[in-house]
Amino acid sequence: MSVSDEFDDWAARGKDRGMEDRHWHTAKHVLARMPVEAGDTVLDLGCGSGYAGRALKETKDAGRAYGIDASPSMAANARSYTDDPDVGYLVGDFERLPFESDSVDHCFSMEAFYYASDPDEVLAEVARVLRPGGTFHCAVNYYEGNVHSHGWDDLVDVPMTRWSAAEYREAFREAGLSVAVQDNVPDREIEIPPESDFPTDEWETREAMVERYREFGTLVTVGVAPE
Repeated sequence: MSVSDEFDDWAARGKDRGMEDRHWHTAKHVLARMPVEAGDTVLDLGCGSGYAGRALKETKDAGRAYGIDASPSMAANARSYTDDPDVGYLVGDFERLPFESDSVDHCFSMEAFYYASDPDEVLAEVARVLRPGGTFHCAVNYYEGNVHSHGWDDLVDVPMTRWSAAEYREAFREAGLSVAVQDNVPDREIEIPPESDFPTDEWETREAMVERYREFGTLVTVGVAPE
């Protein structure tokens, strides 16, 4: 199944809003630290319900906010959630971004980068469209260091790329992006039940759940386009 088919199905079942609810726990912290200034153009790769672009408009006064998604249904849903004329949603592939070179101030992606068929080409495209000094904040929960994510590729019928933190840094640099920071943003909003409630349907031990959400959390790699 293609990425667009998989997520068209998710959108038809309303799972875009569920994704937003789950991702928001850590995504909001990443969005808050993006150096977006009033009037900047921002781009969200794998926009889903489009929450990131709307948030950057509302909280940082971004000038234009674009979201791109491989799923036509996801993009259509995202459009229906806003009437802001400066927020737009497009259907397309990350490897062929429909933007001029040096036209985007900041780029964001949450839980989408690893679905790209050619992640190195995606980074090359991000580096192309970013203005000098622009940033790419790439956030993923599916990565080599998060052992609790390793079975996620069995849950979707599309190929996924599972890189280590070091592989993300190397790939960013190969694309010409300096790595300004790489860290883990813990999810402190997921409620962790007391030890007496374990095992659960999803977790054998409380320690494993604590590790997943409080220690591993979301891996964030921040790349900066050369001045």
